[in-house]
Amino acid sequence: MRILIIEDEQKAANYLKKGLTENGFSVDIANDGEDGLHLAMTESYDLIILDVMLPVKGGWAIIEELRAAGNDVPVIFLSARDAVHDRVHGLELGADDYLVKPYAFSELLARIRIILRRHPLQQSELLRMADLELDMVRHKARRAGQSLDLTAKEFQLLTLMLRRRSEVLSRTTISEQVWGINFDSDTNVVDVAIRRLRKKVDDPFTLKLIHTIRGVGYVIDEEAS
Repeated sequence: MRILIIEDEQKAANYLKKGLTENGFSVDIANDGEDGLHLAMTESYDLIILDVMLPVKGGWAIIEELRAAGNDVPVIFLSARDAVHDRVHGLELGADDYLVKPYAFSELLARIRIILRRHPLQQSELLRMADLELDMVRHKARRAGQSLDLTAKEFQLLTLMLRRRSEVLSRTTISEQVWGINFDSDTNVVDVAIRRLRKKVDDPFTLKLIHTIRGVGYVIDEEAS
């Protein structure tokens, strides 16, 4: 599942991205309102976390333009503006929730999951492909009824691939989403991680799900076998 964070404080945005990525989300960041609105209008996201006070274009204007364009993607305002009239205004503009900074990450995560449960077509807490299952709430993986002993990074990697199934993911995309934006993608850590993941997810089974696209990256797809 993809989340867009529109937040001008880089440190805060990176902290949020790290936490969400660890919980299986695929995350993009925009550091000003204009870039954020462009991404929201041109890419497909399951939820947007939106600051109110942003450079170039503020959060109020962004959600107004999204809703005017018929874009009903769920939006959570995450803002230091804590006045009642601000919270009411944000909700009246069409936000699904409003959380005041400083906040507890666990509370934000719970609110995200509650909102996404209201949009069952956009979110599933159980990811499946063939006989492979990922339980996002219990953080467990199974294939053909057998538990898979995945590390945290392997679980994140498999979640990313299943969320974006049949989409070829470049090594750079994988490294950004799983290891963070500052990761040096010139190393072979992605290839090593994929190899280890295959040993657990594919090697014991006849149907191979993880495939290498030479010169491009990796894809998970049951039809490509």
